[in-house]
Amino acid sequence: MKRILIVDDEPNVRLNYRITLELEGYQVDETGLSTEALKKVKVDKFDLVILDMRMPRMGGLDLLAAMRAQRVMTPAIIITAFSDVPNAVRAIQLGASDFLQKPLRPEDLRRVVHDVLTRNDQSGKKPELVDFERSANEARRLMQLGDLGAAKGHVLHAIELNTNSPDSFNLAGELAERTGDIERARKLFEAAIKLDGNNVAAKEGLRRVFQALHPGEPDRSVETRRNQANHVD
Repeated sequence: MKRILIVDDEPNVRLNYRITLELEGYQVDETGLSTEALKKVKVDKFDLVILDMRMPRMGGLDLLAAMRAQRVMTPAIIITAFSDVPNAVRAIQLGASDFLQKPLRPEDLRRVVHDVLTRNDQSGKKPELVDFERSANEARRLMQLGDLGAAKGHVLHAIELNTNSPDSFNLAGELAERTGDIERARKLFEAAIKLDGNNVAAKEGLRRVFQALHPGEPDRSVETRRNQANHVD
């Protein structure tokens, strides 16, 4: 679970941000004091800090500067009630991930937090894995739209980037399932399970194709069918 620290001297603002983010499944901590926030980020591990620019004693930009001076590189979002280009430039120079203006709608806060956390997650990944995820996501998007021809190209590219992984077999299985090649989909999902016996996506895919191949039969678990197959003489 991602941990987020909210730093704002207005209790109502902190409460609104907290409710919005906790509903998204984030673990949220908060404080109205920059000095306390600096202690927290030095001791605890946060995935993101949300800083109000104007606070007593130490504003958000000064707090961010103090964090960076002490080698605390936690991603940060600066929020301000004023449209201030010089401050926005300074925020970027200090490594802020985004600079937002109040009033901030809940949907905008959710979107920006998600985008910043996603970018930070990908920054430590190998480029080929990031490319695989992009291709896989685009393939699934196109499959949902029914553009299976365009999806196929992204599936093939994803497989080239991540050969012999459960995710690759799952992706190919999803495409085969959507094109009506149920038997091929079954084999691909089974291949994914051989690589990772606990792969939930492959098990769900195998359940779907079993129902397609054997309509009307009660659905049995992947483990049950595997055990029965192993005991066939």
